[in-house]
Amino acid sequence: MVGMSIWSRIRRWTDRKTDKEEVVSKKPVGRFQVAGVTSILGRQVLGGVVLDGVIYPGYKLKGDGIALVREIHIQNRKVDFAVEGDRVALVLEGTLKLRDGDAIEVYQS
Repeated sequence: MVGMSIWSRIRRWTDRKTDKEEVVSKKPVGRFQVAGVTSILGRQVLGGVVLDGVIYPGYKLKGDGIALVREIHIQNRKVDFAVEGDRVALVLEGTLKLRDGDAIEVYQS
């Protein structure tokens, strides 16, 4: 990295970000209904309700694409997991094309 130009470093960093995410498990472990979509500090944030199952950070959401759940927040507090009936905000790594009311599947990674 010492002799590498700034453009080479940027290109290398952006190539790393474009790796395709894949779902490892075949069976969904839960479902999430989207109530709102926003972006905070460059991350997509989904607000909504856990319809069934459980969601942990590191799980993947499958809608129109795949995104990794980085953090889960309930009433502005970061939590370790969310269960059926919880109203949560999911901070994602990656983006999904979603609308209010969409129900998406959650997969274990």
